[in-house]
Amino acid sequence: MDNHEITARFDSGLSFISTIDQHSLIMDSSAPPTESIGPSPKKLMLAALAGCTGIDVVSILEKMKVKFTDLNISVNAILTEEHPQIYKTVDIVFDIKINENDQPKMEKAVLLSKDKYCGVSAMFNAFAQLNWTINYL
Repeated sequence: MDNHEITARFDSGLSFISTIDQHSLIMDSSAPPTESIGPSPKKLMLAALAGCTGIDVVSILEKMKVKFTDLNISVNAILTEEHPQIYKTVDIVFDIKINENDQPKMEKAVLLSKDKYCGVSAMFNAFAQLNWTINYL
């Protein structure tokens, strides 16, 4: 079984420095008053979702020998009104330049990430509605 461990050390104001493997990351509150020296923990969750599905999609496209350029993933999420505020709706949008003949392969790669490989999206599915869109440039 794989075990993940991180640390988070108080820095100043409301900020923490998290150590993930050999990488350091500053987190801060997005609510005033704050120094805003790093992203909020909730927004980092969205970045993790984009990174997880992006890594899956690129890996799958490479295995299918599909060439692409200009891949961008946008994630937009809406929080609940009640506290604790959690994400209730999350839209994941892929913008990609890809040969028209390879578009079905891109759709398959996104579905495989969504339904089989991306553990972050599986976790998000426990509490939010996820919507997936592909825009071909």
